[in-house]
Amino acid sequence: MGIVYGEKNRIFTLHTENTTYQMKVDSFGFLLHLYYGKTVEFGMDYLLTYYDRGFSGGPYDVSDDRTYSMDILPQEFPCQGIGDYRSPAFVVKNEDGSISCDLRYKSHEIKSGKYALPGLPAVYAAGGEAETLEILLEDPVSKVQAVLYYGVLPKGDIITRSVRIKNAGENRIYLEKAASACLDFVSGEYDFISFYGRHAMERNLQRTPIVHGVQTIGSRRGTSSHQYSPLMILAAKETTETNGSCYAMSFVYSGGFQGEAELDQCNQTRALLGLQEAMFSYPLDAGETFYAPEVILSYTDQGLNRLSQNLHSCIRRHICRGKYKEAVRPVLLNSWEASYFDFDGESICRLAKEAAEAGIEMLVMDDGWFGKRDDDNSGLGDWFVNEEKLGMSLGTMIERINGLGLKFGIWVEPEMINEDSELYRQHPDWAFAIPGRKPVRARNQLVLDFSRKEVVDDIYEQICKVLDQGKVEYLKWDMNRSISDVYSAAAKEQGKVLYDYVLGLYDFLERLMKRYPDMLIEGCSGGGGRFDAGMLYYTPQIWCSDNTDAVDRVKIQYGTSFGFPVSTMGSHVSAVPNHQTGRSVSLHTRGVVAMSGTFGYELDLGKLTEEEKREIRTQVAEFRKYAPLIQNGLYYRLSNPFRDAVGAWAFVSEDQKEVLLNAVMLENHGNMTVSYVKLQGLKENATYKEQSSGRSYTGAALMQAGIPIPVEQSEYLAYQMYFAEVE
Repeated sequence: MGIVYGEKNRIFTLHTENTTYQMKVDSFGFLLHLYYGKTVEFGMDYLLTYYDRGFSGGPYDVSDDRTYSMDILPQEFPCQGIGDYRSPAFVVKNEDGSISCDLRYKSHEIKSGKYALPGLPAVYAAGGEAETLEILLEDPVSKVQAVLYYGVLPKGDIITRSVRIKNAGENRIYLEKAASACLDFVSGEYDFISFYGRHAMERNLQRTPIVHGVQTIGSRRGTSSHQYSPLMILAAKETTETNGSCYAMSFVYSGGFQGEAELDQCNQTRALLGLQEAMFSYPLDAGETFYAPEVILSYTDQGLNRLSQNLHSCIRRHICRGKYKEAVRPVLLNSWEASYFDFDGESICRLAKEAAEAGIEMLVMDDGWFGKRDDDNSGLGDWFVNEEKLGMSLGTMIERINGLGLKFGIWVEPEMINEDSELYRQHPDWAFAIPGRKPVRARNQLVLDFSRKEVVDDIYEQICKVLDQGKVEYLKWDMNRSISDVYSAAAKEQGKVLYDYVLGLYDFLERLMKRYPDMLIEGCSGGGGRFDAGMLYYTPQIWCSDNTDAVDRVKIQYGTSFGFPVSTMGSHVSAVPNHQTGRSVSLHTRGVVAMSGTFGYELDLGKLTEEEKREIRTQVAEFRKYAPLIQNGLYYRLSNPFRDAVGAWAFVSEDQKEVLLNAVMLENHGNMTVSYVKLQGLKENATYKEQSSGRSYTGAALMQAGIPIPVEQSEYLAYQMYFAEVE
């Protein structure tokens, strides 16, 4: 069993194949955290210590026992108002204005299967794959109830956390903070690994010691953002890619978030992850319920790479859904960098013809096909086909593209509106704007109020009318600004609007999935501005970054790989000089980098030489050959591109019989030194033959000594080596 409760000691133990998570209901009814780490078969309550700590008070009911204080004890769901002065997971403002909550254990239930969260994405599992623990806590005065959810997926070493809050009292309350997961450690020194960035340079790895005070990451932008990923890792000081203890916390949510790591006065560490508390003040009247989004937890003592593999497997198998859950995605050509807004139906069809001749499987028409939309200053909100611009109906164009043997896809940006649009002129109150103030514009667009059902319904109906005009097999869902001027004309309480906005987004996407079950949806927010596990529940791939430069992408995809599988990373070969950096890199290097993602092209094939077109046909064939290994193999980071001269990574089949090594030289100097890349995950005693050279190596040799990357006089050369076990 994954979940065990001891009646005598009141200890809950959650077991996965390699880990144990343990907590205890103490004599006062507080739910204390005991342990999370490598498997133990023992009650870990001996770790709790009790001393008189100055200025650390205790609850009233402990009487004169000065050794008992919530300011010191490790907790599962720490509240503000019980004498704990560390960062709380839960803050409630009562109707009288007081901020106080004292949650005590009432009951629990252990259930087979994995819990679900209404209106929110969450990890799912088949009947025998998971168990659920629900623990009910209640404040005896206000009657605020918190049901702590724990989902246990033993085979994946995954534990999930979420919280359901119910106002079982008589008076209105306000939720001022609701973190979904808290990890309290009574000992140990940890590093805090987070992923910072900006538009076109997302998810750069940052590793810093957890020091006294609070280190905070997060987003106040209404989305998970380019600036920080809603993924955080705590790692023991000595932890490397292949060895050492580390913990992952990944937020299954696409709006604002807040992650915290705190070292307290007694050298104890607390990690919190949940909703962003800025602009959050969620009202609950008597009887009303609130669900906090889910956090995925995983632990390993085998290093960061194994931790990533745990998350990759969870997302591929238990977050992504639909036809393309684990399927190889079609190789596509997107029109954006080929033509931007300057196209018509004939030019799109010409692009499709070139794509078909190259062996590409899908043509995607990007921005500019709807309303009055010849640049990015108008038209958003008017989701009807501009047949005058196309020179034909959408249905006719799709038929012509399908006739070439290609699938067809289209771009949309449903959450946005331009002031120069028919929709805005009809419904200006549907856009976020604070009364009496001029709104902040970004990309000359405003944000639609998706917290309002009538707004979501209208845009949904508009877009469905477009999708019903032909066989649309791919939808690129974009969002090209952060949210500001948060004010809903329909809401009495503005502190709930951003959370309800995300629920509106999820409702829209859920309806799309059900209506078009065979359509592949790709998420995008200026590239990787909303790359999170929540979006992957609806869109099994996300455009990794608007930056398609292959050298930058080595770093962007490296950082992304810590929490997300390559099957979720939208990655394309684009033209050179690159449109974001001006850098020129060989077509081969661009192909090697893009193959470590969903793979496609973002350029005008008609401008290429015949030699380049032949190379693209070869690339497409190579990708199809390796795609099952790339999609389903175990991913290994073999270097750090922020530090090393080479960016290297590999895919190893689960049976360890196949390996695809990828390497890009990021530096080249006079009299260049040789880089040796050490592989991982092979059979030590097996012999592996490299396909192109015909040379054979033992697994031990490849892992212990590595393979030399050739030294050649050229910039940013890439190498792809396929090894197969010799039977």
